Order: sequence, then structure tokens, then C-alpha cells
Amino acid sequence: MINNIRINQLILKLIGLLALSICIIGNANAEIRKHRFKIAIAVSAGTAHYDGGIKFTELLSEKSGGKMKAKLFGGGVLGKDIAVVSSMQGGVIAMGIMNANLLTGLVKDFGVLDFPFAFANEEIAYKVLDGEFGAMLSDKLLEKGLISLGYWEMGYLNYHTGTRQIKKLEDIAGLKIRVTETPLQIDFQNMLGANAVPIAYVELYTALEQHTVDGGTQTFINLKAAKLYEVQKYVTITNHMYNPQMLLMSKKVYDKLNDDEKKVLQEAALEARDYQRQLSQKYSAEALEFLKTKLEVNAMPPEELAKMKEKSKPLIEKYSKEYGEETAKAMYEAIEKASKAP
Repeated sequence: MINNIRINQLILKLIGLLALSICIIGNANAEIRKHRFKIAIAVSAGTAHYDGGIKFTELLSEKSGGKMKAKLFGGGVLGKDIAVVSSMQGGVIAMGIMNANLLTGLVKDFGVLDFPFAFANEEIAYKVLDGEFGAMLSDKLLEKGLISLGYWEMGYLNYHTGTRQIKKLEDIAGLKIRVTETPLQIDFQNMLGANAVPIAYVELYTALEQHTVDGGTQTFINLKAAKLYEVQKYVTITNHMYNPQMLLMSKKVYDKLNDDEKKVLQEAALEARDYQRQLSQKYSAEALEFLKTKLEVNAMPPEELAKMKEKSKPLIEKYSKEYGEETAKAMYEAIEKASKAP
């Protein structure tokens, strides 16, 4: 009889513990609520940052048990990048994937990322952007209503032209070169002797087709994805400018998330960043091989690249003052440290 009582008491305790466990698990799951996010991006499928964005949406859904979902809107259908930034600040659009240099109008310090020949290779760029320097830049976005969810990439910029092939620095002179709407990009091309023409990416194909511009600077991935090879004849490899992208989020939207939801979001973003970078290098190599079948591709000789670097020194000095000498100094110190790291 006593044994039966003890057994019954033990069973009741186990049932109680099981019920408590279920309750705790239930409460934990209840912390993740249903969310639907729009992500704006100017490019379309076939680019590493678009396909990286798709991976992010998959990871976000997976890690939230299907409760947090995001949809990618490519091809600039939600507006040009500058308009998207404004919409994110207002909480109208939740997220955007875009070129980091477009943030220079909000936080001038971001302009230093465009300094010509700053990052010798991707690994150095990753160490700098994922480290203290990248975090410092990201923190400056908070007061502008934006949250950085990580630095992505689009590879290196190279010249593409339809009128003449660039084999030496002097060949750039007089060419109408499309640039992004940032002062440094404009001044850099003008300093090299070109006529810089700011044009939105979504309008570039038409501008080349109608000869509004002779060419521009793009990554191999974008040249292929946007089919610019249909309206161009030449590519000259210069790797003169690393092109970091960013996954950004509206602070207004982010602040409405609870801690568990923020954790899921950040974990998904971190995994997507690493995936996107690997994809970028893979796509870039594949795109170059493809472009070789469509266009005349040549590499700028080292002595000509040295001339370009020399030409860019006054530009870097000018914009170090414009974007912040301390920020420029911090970036170059971070680059030097990353270059020496094993």
C-alpha cells in the first residue's frame, strides 16, 4: 500500500515536471511572433547579393519556425536605392540590400570605403568590415534610422566600354563613364580624364544602348546578370575599387521586434553574409569566363595601374578631409593590421 502511494506520488511529480517543461517550451516558442518583411534590391536573380538575399529569407523562415518571413523585391521595383533608404527610415520598407557607398549622403564616413585601391583582396576587406572599423561605421547608422545586418559584397569594379578598348590610362580620357551618384566616384573618373555621368543602375542598360554613356565600371557579376555585354564590346580588368554591399533594416521595424526575434534575425543575417560572400567569389569567376566568350577582355598592365594609383592620391587626400580624416586613418590602420594577420 505504501509503495503504491509512493509510486503515485512519483508519477504525479513526473506529470508536473512534464507539464512545466511543455509550458516553458510553449512560452519560448510564443516569443517568436508572425512577421512579414519586404526586402528591396536593385538587381535581379543571378547576382550574388540577390541570391544571397534569397538565402537570407530561407534562413529567417527556417530559424523562426516559419513565423518570420521575408520577400525579396528585385529589379528596383520598390524604387531606386536612395528612395528605398528613405522608405526604410520611415518604416515603410523593412529591409534593403544595396551598395554601401549610397549611405555616404547620410553618414559621410561611409565614403572612405570607395577609396581606390584600398582593399588588395577580399580577405582583407572581410577582416576590416567584420571588425571594429566596420562596427564603428554601422553604429553611425543608428541615429539615421537604419540597422546594419552585415556587410556583403559585389566584387571589384572593372571598366566596360562600347567605343574603344582601354589598354592604358590615357585611353580613359574623354570617355563618358557611368558612375553611381556619389561625389568620390564622379571625381575619380573625372580625375582620370573621363567624363563622369551619374546614372541609376536600373537605367544603365538603356543608357548604354542609346549611347548616353560610352561605358562604366561594374563587377563581372553585374555585367553578366544585366546583360550589359549586349550593348558593350570591351572589358578591362583593373580591380580598382572593392564594392561592399550592406543588408540594412529599418530601425523603426527592428525596434518592434522582441529579443528572441532579433536574435533569430541576426543569426540568419550572419549565416547569409558568409554564404553570400562565397557565392560572390564563385559567381565572379564564372561571370568572367562567360564574358570572355562575349567581349574582348584584357587586363590593365601593372605599370598603368600604378599610374592610376598615383592619380588617385590627391583624390584620397581630398576625400579624407571630406569624409573624416580620423575615419580614413582608422580604415588604413585596420587594412594594415588585416594585411599582416595570418
